[in-house]
Amino acid sequence: MTTPAQSGGPGSAARALRTDLVALLQLRAELIAIELEEEAARRKRQLLLGVVAGVFALATLLLVAFLVVVVFWDSYRVGALAGVTLAYALVGAWAVLRFRNVTMNSPPPFAATLAEFRKDLEIFRGRDGGT
Repeated sequence: MTTPAQSGGPGSAARALRTDLVALLQLRAELIAIELEEEAARRKRQLLLGVVAGVFALATLLLVAFLVVVVFWDSYRVGALAGVTLAYALVGAWAVLRFRNVTMNSPPPFAATLAEFRKDLEIFRGRDGGT
């Protein structure tokens, strides 16, 4: 049995290779586009949720702080202000640590695309392991 490359000569093989490369590049470009769309949607969602959470958390913290200071104004005003300040500092430190953790553990953008490019490179270099 003859393959198309054997029956058509070197020109046919070159055309087949070129067609395969173009198809491969098209698939990789589509993968990049999909990942870019997903990353943009994820960042927008994160930003929106962060803003909403921040606004409502700030409003709540301010109202709680005012309430604590008003309740203890006559007897423990300095202690109440110190307690509210300490609570704010603890929440801020927790938020910074959590933000850092989320940032450090997020997958890099285009990880799947880069992995596919690495596989393609290994195949073209003859290290695919199957042959």
